[in-house]
Amino acid sequence: MSDIETPVRPSQSSASGPSTTNILKPLGNIHHAAYRCRDAEQTRWFYEDIMGLRLAAAFEEEKDYGEGKVRSFLHLFFELADGNFIAFFDEPGLSTEEHFVRKDSFDAHIAFETENLEELLKWQQHINEKGKTCLGPVDHGFVSSVYMYDPNGWQIEITCKNPAYQDIMLKEANTSREELARWTEKTRPLKVEKFGAKTLDKRGR
Repeated sequence: MSDIETPVRPSQSSASGPSTTNILKPLGNIHHAAYRCRDAEQTRWFYEDIMGLRLAAAFEEEKDYGEGKVRSFLHLFFELADGNFIAFFDEPGLSTEEHFVRKDSFDAHIAFETENLEELLKWQQHINEKGKTCLGPVDHGFVSSVYMYDPNGWQIEITCKNPAYQDIMLKEANTSREELARWTEKTRPLKVEKFGAKTLDKRGR
């Protein structure tokens, strides 16, 4: 992947000198993805005792700096094998039961990866033996997956790469832009009808 060039802000360049560019390195790993939880201890039980992810941190905060809101919450971090995290917010003051209705997997789901199909089936057996319903496996061609829900309504997927994974992804890399263009042409009229053209053209706004 090549570096990304982006213009320097006016304040960063001299008034008389030529314009220059900053070189941005591609973003690396996902440090964490964060979700709301109903109860910190129940969430710890699921992710640590069943899923095997170590509770790495629990920060009590009184302000949400992303939104600038004063709100009391506990921020939990569970560590994955690669050193990244899945995180949760326990905020009983403002949370409602509606927050924890099972989400459509197209809206949000969390997919963890294991080494191969044998390990995937071991995880499925382990989770079922712990009393959780873990469905599958489902063969998606490039990966196989099993599915369940956590105590907070988030769908959890455990997946593994199938033997043809590299070949399939290489083919997809070569055709993905054409597929996207075809899909855009096919679905644009319906989206304009449902959402309006302005909502589909917000790039750069």
